[in-house]
Amino acid sequence: MKQFLTVLFVIITGLTGTSQNSGNPVFPGWYADPEAVVINNEYWIFPTFSAPYNKQVHFDAFSSFDLVKWTKHENILDTASVKWAKRAMWAPSVIEKDGKYFFFFGANDIQNDKEYGGIGVAVSDSPSGPYKDWLGKPLIDKFYNGAQPIDQFAFRDADGKYYLIYGGWRHCNIVKLNDDFKSVKPLPDGTMFKEITPEGYVEGPFMFIRNGKYYFMWSEGGWTGPDYSVAYAISDSPFGPFKRVGKILRQDPSIATGAGHHSVIHVPGTDDYYIVYHRRPLNETDRNSREVSIDRMEFDNSGMIKQVVMTKTGVAGQRVK
Repeated sequence: MKQFLTVLFVIITGLTGTSQNSGNPVFPGWYADPEAVVINNEYWIFPTFSAPYNKQVHFDAFSSFDLVKWTKHENILDTASVKWAKRAMWAPSVIEKDGKYFFFFGANDIQNDKEYGGIGVAVSDSPSGPYKDWLGKPLIDKFYNGAQPIDQFAFRDADGKYYLIYGGWRHCNIVKLNDDFKSVKPLPDGTMFKEITPEGYVEGPFMFIRNGKYYFMWSEGGWTGPDYSVAYAISDSPFGPFKRVGKILRQDPSIATGAGHHSVIHVPGTDDYYIVYHRRPLNETDRNSREVSIDRMEFDNSGMIKQVVMTKTGVAGQRVK
């Protein structure tokens, strides 16, 4: 039965667009905060299950070889595997190291240092899971520099060092991960939690390197409203300083509202980039009615990101070579 449902899901998702395009949303269901990565020449999207906080107790994942047809991998991590997580499991970030896949996530939506929760880590031998709790407790469970411990992004620098960039409540920190991903260690300047918050930052950080420059991106506005959007800055270092350049993704009254909390796919061996994000259909008013979409992201001759054009058709199929 499970195999039948997976095949049926692939057929359904293949019908969301044409045979050549992904269509938007790229797969059915309410999902948000998508992290998209390329693993072993395959595209993966790890999103938040978009529902009331008390129902956000598991994660699904989606994989594709061509950006058009997507396979659903159900329940790759849930609260049964993370005893300290009770609700509000958010914004996964997955990174490979030494043949294992590490799954960073937020849980419990803690509001102060007296509540238990924060950023956790799970591990698996496969990107499709199942993932198991790596620590038995949160990796980061307190507010540092005013940053709520949510919206974690695992970042591998060009020199092979690993960092976690995270933070809600309009503050963003960067921390350096120990080799085993079980703790953090001091940064080059001696700090443990370095704030890198740019002007306008709210949540949802993401970073990538292009032509030696560090592009730092984040979400602005309120996630429940139509003004949710994505902005960015550029620096010569992952530690900043980051001076805000401007917004590159925002609502389109003819397409969708609430466009934000994104990630970026860089197709290896090319200069092709795609932005993967969530948005709210025009006929939906429930704050949890969010769906995952993908559109092309382009740069001008000076390296600035052009305004993203939201579409219903999505992107053309592309395999990783």
